[in-house]
Formats: sequence, structure tokens, C-alpha cells
Amino acid sequence: MSSREPALEQISEFAFKKGEADKLTNSSGAPLDSKTRSMTVGPRGPMLIQDHGFLDDMAHFDRERIPERVVHAKGAGAYGEFTVTHDITKFCKAAPFSAIGKKTPVALRFSTVGGESGSADTARDPRGFAIKFYTEEGNWDLVGNNTPIFFIRDPILFPSFIHTQKRNPRTHLKDPDMFWDFISLRPETTHQVSFLFSSRGTPDGYRRMNGYGSHTFKLVNDKNEAVYCKFHLKTDQGIKNFTAEEADSLAGKDPDYATRDLFNSIESGQYPSWTMHIQVMTFAEAEKFKWNPFDLTKIWPQGEYPLIPVGKLTLNKNPQNYFAEVEQIAFSPAHMIPGIEPSPDKMLHGRLFSYSDTHRHRLGTNYQQLPVNCPYRTKTKNYQRDGPQTIDNQGGAPNYFPNSFSGPTEDPRGEIRSEHVSGDVKKYNSADDDNFSQVTTFWEKVLDEVERERLVSNIANHMKDAKEFIQKRAIANFAAASPEYGKRIAEKIAALKSQGSSPVPSNL
Repeated sequence: MSSREPALEQISEFAFKKGEADKLTNSSGAPLDSKTRSMTVGPRGPMLIQDHGFLDDMAHFDRERIPERVVHAKGAGAYGEFTVTHDITKFCKAAPFSAIGKKTPVALRFSTVGGESGSADTARDPRGFAIKFYTEEGNWDLVGNNTPIFFIRDPILFPSFIHTQKRNPRTHLKDPDMFWDFISLRPETTHQVSFLFSSRGTPDGYRRMNGYGSHTFKLVNDKNEAVYCKFHLKTDQGIKNFTAEEADSLAGKDPDYATRDLFNSIESGQYPSWTMHIQVMTFAEAEKFKWNPFDLTKIWPQGEYPLIPVGKLTLNKNPQNYFAEVEQIAFSPAHMIPGIEPSPDKMLHGRLFSYSDTHRHRLGTNYQQLPVNCPYRTKTKNYQRDGPQTIDNQGGAPNYFPNSFSGPTEDPRGEIRSEHVSGDVKKYNSADDDNFSQVTTFWEKVLDEVERERLVSNIANHMKDAKEFIQKRAIANFAAASPEYGKRIAEKIAALKSQGSSPVPSNL
């Protein structure tokens, strides 16, 4: 007889009553052969739009919540500017980087990921770090997090992963079995989970954490030469984190701590800033890199690909209306400008579709016409017309192309640099693409002993309420990175059990 409360047994009871699992189908009832592999051109190539299984799941996922964001629901935002301090035009022709001293207006939204709009700012969770650059060649959105990596490397897993961060569909409670079941079944999560349960998972507000573009992007210069790139924004306020105990305490005392801290800082003239750097990898280096350079679960070692300074981002103005300027601001990695292009990063490709799609659902077809999203430093001229909330329907200009009546013509500045790709079209399995070596480095060389002990304690305190077979599977993943890492988690869980279990905190 289990000693756990009934809510924690919900999934187990379902499995007991259900017996044998049903066969998986897509939304039209056809058999679905895989939920862990997206279809690409070769194992490292781009995704294909013919992968209906992915599109079917992702399009439905984007429409699951109305009107709250499916992810990143709780957030705060501000305006500011980006100033170029170093010349990177040999790598990139993008307008914001065109000259030293150039300033580009920006809007930035910080957020937690898994919680609802009313959840605590101090929850253990990655933090969204999304920047909209209002450039003279259109808006560029750099949509990242406060960690340089993520939990998964194939976007077909994203809806399922986020479901495990949300609430049990029957009990409407956070469920440690859901969380750790998925995590332990997908070993590629081990790197990001180690970041998340370290002190980095509970930053002291939004001003004292770094931001990362996370994905691999492609930079193109005015000679049509290209390199791969990662974006880093280092906080000028210095990194500062809460302990788990401090974060839990603040969740009850001041759940809006980070929102309050950001607003008050800007309002009092203490403008937070970040220094932007890039890492650069040539195409030849990418071919020889020991890992897949487009794998979002891995970093590029800075010893091999050093940080190159670019400029400074400063936030100096609070929004006048939260709903109009923060709730309605809409970021998408697909919002790129000449000089910045996608790489073959699968997770980036999934987001190119997902983000714009969810905005059309959440805000409407004309979400880009809302003032906070409008590319106001250029003039939008296209053949999109009508729909809800139309603000600028472009007068009497032709609404079809081609035409003979002075409608907007094609602009060669928007041409994407051509690339050759080849490979067999199939759903490639990336589950075993070295899930542990970078975690080993994180455990042994990045963390000190105090940080290692906090990491072990944080994981054990959360995992102790999961089923024992799930605990063993998760511990095996941590042990694969470092036997000491896994051993210490197992010992900590055993000690906690001997002291008597308590319900898992609600802030994850």
C-alpha cells in the first residue's frame, strides 16, 4: 500500500486501470511511427515541412492556452537601446552592427517558462530573455534564455516536455512523476537539468543574470561570406542567485520580486545593462567539431571559440501599459533581418514555425501591426490584407502579385545565402548523441564544492517525491556524467527519506 497522497498516485492508477497502452496516431487517426524523431535531410540537415507528425503536434500545442502564453506566461518588460562598441562587420552586415557607436532601439521581455501568469518570479525555472531590435531593415528578434543550452535537441519533443512542467491533467497539481519520468527517459536533458537545479535556476531578479541566444545562427557579411554564431549577453550588474531556501521564502512573501526589482531599478534611474558577445565558428570548423554544432543541449567551449565583444544593451524606460506593451509584445526567431539567418539547428527550425503561429492564435493575424510589434523604423509594404484587428490595410494598393499597378516589388536585400544540403530523408534518432561529456565538465570544472552540494540537495529535494524506479533511472543519468554526482544524489535522497518526506515545493 503506497504511503503517498492520492494526487501523487494519479498516473500510476491510470496505468493500472488502462493496462496495455494504445497505439499512437496523429490527429486524423492515422498511425504515427515516432514521437522522438523529426524528419530531416541527413542527420544534421534542415527539417522538412512534409513532416506532418511534427506540424500536427506543434500547431495543436500552440493553441492549447487562450489567451495566456503557453510558455513564458509570467514576465516583465522594458525598453532601451543597443549601442555598438566593437566592429564585427567582417562577420555580419546586419543593420544594428553597421558602425561603432550606432544605437538601435530595443524592447526586452524577461519571463519564467513553465509557470502560469500568476506564478512566482523566483520559481526554479529557466528565464526567458527575448530582445526585439527595431532596425531600419525590419525587426530582429533574438529570443533566448538565461542558459546557453536547453533540455532537448529535437523540437518534436517540445510539447511533451512542456506538459511535464505544467499541471497533471486530472489533479491540476505539479507532479514530480511527470517531471522526472520524462527527464529520466531523455538523457539529453541531463545538461540543462544540472544548470536548472544549480543556483543558476533561481537568479536574483532579471537584472543579475546573463542572456543567451542559445541557438546556433548564421551571420552573413556584405561579401556574402557566412559563419556560424552564438550570441551571449553578460550582465554588467554581476551574476547573483538565490539559494533554494531564499527563493522559496520570496515566493510566498513577494512572488513578483523580479518584476518589482526591474521596474523600480529603471524608474529610479539605475539602468541595467548587458554586454553582447558572439562566438564564431567557420563552416570548415563545424564540419570537424567533435559534437554536432547545432545541438542545443551543448555549448561551444569558450577556450576554442572565444567570446568576441560587440556592444552594450541598456534598459532605460518602463512600459506605460503592461498589457499593450508586455502582454502583447510578440517575439519570434523567424523575425530576422539581412545578415542574420538560420543554421541547421533543429530546435531553431521548430521555433521558426511555432512562435509566429502561436502569436497568430493568441493575438490575431495582424499581431505585427500592434504598436509594440510594429517595425516602425521601416514601412511595411506587402500583399497581406484584412483579418481581425487590421490597423494599416495599405489603402488602395494592389493586393495581388505580380501586378502592373505600382505594387511593392521584390527586394534583393532579403535574399538568403544559398547553401547545399544533401542526405537521406528520414526521421533520425539523436537520443544518444553524447549526452554526458559536457555535464561531466560542468560538474567537475565549472562548479565549486559549495555549488555541487547545493545542486545535489536541490535535485534530491525535488526528486524524492517521484517513484523509486524513476529515481533510479534519473540517478543513472547523473552517474553517467560522474559516478560521484549520481552517488551523492542517491545518498541525499536516502537521507531525506529517513527523515520523513514532505510534499514537493510548488514552484517547479
